[in-house]
Parts: sequence; C-alpha cells; structure tokens
Amino acid sequence: MMPAMTQKQLKKIPKANTEPLLVVQNLKKFFPIRSGFLIERTRGYVKAVDDITFTVEKNHTMGLVGESGCGKTTAGRTVIRLIDVTDGTVKVEGTDIAFLKERRLKEYRRKMQIVFQDPMSSLNPRMTVGEMLSEPLYFHGLARTKQQANQIVKDLLTSVGLKSHHMDRYPHQFSGGQRQRVAIARAVSVHPSLIVLDEPTSALDVSVQAQIINLLKKIQADLGAGFLFISHDLSLVRFISDHAGIMYLGKIVEQGNTDEIFEHPQHPYSQALLAAAPIPDPRKKRDRKNLLGGNVPSPIHRPSGCFFRTRCKYAMKVCEEVYPEYKEITPDHKVACHLYLK
Repeated sequence: MMPAMTQKQLKKIPKANTEPLLVVQNLKKFFPIRSGFLIERTRGYVKAVDDITFTVEKNHTMGLVGESGCGKTTAGRTVIRLIDVTDGTVKVEGTDIAFLKERRLKEYRRKMQIVFQDPMSSLNPRMTVGEMLSEPLYFHGLARTKQQANQIVKDLLTSVGLKSHHMDRYPHQFSGGQRQRVAIARAVSVHPSLIVLDEPTSALDVSVQAQIINLLKKIQADLGAGFLFISHDLSLVRFISDHAGIMYLGKIVEQGNTDEIFEHPQHPYSQALLAAAPIPDPRKKRDRKNLLGGNVPSPIHRPSGCFFRTRCKYAMKVCEEVYPEYKEITPDHKVACHLYLK
C-alpha cells in the first residue's frame, strides 16, 4: 500500500473532473540546427516530435512504441515539460500547460512525474536514498519536519519492496532492480496523477523486469494514476498498455486499443515491427515476409510525402507527394496510410 496522506495534504489536491487525465493535441518539438562562429544562424530543424495527438485516461496506460530515434522519449519529456513545447496543446486535467510559466507550472510538477531508463544516471550519487526521497516532500510541502519526512520515506521504500533501513544507503550500494525501485519510489512520493515511464525495464534482467512491471501495476491501482509507457519491447507494451501508438520519425502512424493493434496491425510499419518480434512458442514461426529493409531516414532530411515510403513495399505515387491523414478503420483504431484512403 502507498503511504497514507494527511487530511491537510488531501485538501491541497484539486477535485477530480470528468475530463481525460491527459490530452495531447498536435504536439510538436523541433530542435534547431545552428552553425556559425561569431553569428549563429539556424540552418534547419530536427523534427523529433511532429504533430502527434493522443489521450491518457485515469488508471489507464498509453504505450508508445517505435525504433530508436523515432521521438518517443522526446514526446514523453515534452508532455511533462522537462523540455519546452514548440507547438500544440498539452492538457493535464483540463488545463493547457504547454506554455505555462514556471511559477504557474509548479503546481502541475507535482501531478507529473517520470521514471527514467537508467536509474544509476537519474539518481544523485552524492545523496542517500533518504535525502533524495525527502527533497520532493519538502519542496511540495508534504513534510514539514525531518521526523515526518523520514516516516514517509520508510513507508515509500516498504511499498516498493525495499527495507526501511535502505534510506541510509547510496545508489551504488544497490543492484539495478533495487535502484529502479528507488526511482519509482521517488516518482510516486508526491502522489502524481500522471507518470511517464521511459523504458523503465530495458536495463534489467527478465526476472527483475517482471517484478518491476507488477510493482507498477500495483502502484497504478493504488494511485489511480495514468501511465505513459515508452518502450521498444512489444510484448511488454501489450501486457501493460490499454492503448498503444506506433511512432515513426516523429509521427504516430497507428494507434488504438492495444489488443486490436497487435492482433490486426494495419500500417506496414506496424506489421514489420510485429513480424520482427519473436513468438514464445518453438512450434510456431513468424511470417517474415514483412521484414523491413534499408535504414531509417535522417530526421533532418525526411522523405517527401509519407516518411515510411522509402522502406515500404506498398509505396505508391501519392506516397511521394502527400503525407496520409488519419483514418479510423475500426472503432478506436486509427491509421495514417494511403492504402486506406482510397
């Protein structure tokens, strides 16, 4: 169970509304490419996230999948304003935080947390676990005294499967799985509404991955929080996510109900990803006819029209000229492909 909150702390949390927890519309994040010695000039942009739209409901998980460099991590960090938004809207519980100034954004910092891929690089090696977990408690006014903070920290560590005496240890004294538990404890310490999970199990052994995933599902049930789960592990995304989005070069090319996408992938890129994933049954074989060839195009000089056309065996003339619009092919299943726009 998560540590109990006092009545005074509960009063600080705004009343829930009927709107989705997170609504992202036409989100863009471009990184300028500058050159010059004395006078810098912008020569172009890396369009890491380009006009993506999705929703995360309370107590639900949205998965983002794609190859390395597709923009899924940038999308997660932009959503919680770790990096600034170029354009679009990011509504958290009905309020657009995309361009809020830092003073107004502070109250939403508590509602949004993130668990990074590598716990060793995201934990301060010079601070004990107790100091790291106490810091957000003091900052957000959830603890006033050291004694109060220590008790909350002990409860947090117990809730994520660690011991209370671990609060006196430093990050290097833990295993990889234990460090990730500490990172999760830090994320949930302020009782957030939204947690971005940026490949939280990719650096862990398979047995430890299962423990962390079960822990995350338990935390979600306790908090009622929404998760944005970022990963390249398809089986993991299918297990934990209610909805999924497939990203390619900054765009979401297909999204919808997770089971529907995995059972009936429609976009050629989604089909290729699933064809490359192994089946945990030695008697079954994947149909390898949809495997991809070629390399991912440069995010600086993306192909005209549909970005995937250079690797797609179904590419047509129109694919070179126009990027396809989203089409809902079945309820809660959308795809951006000219094959379905005829």
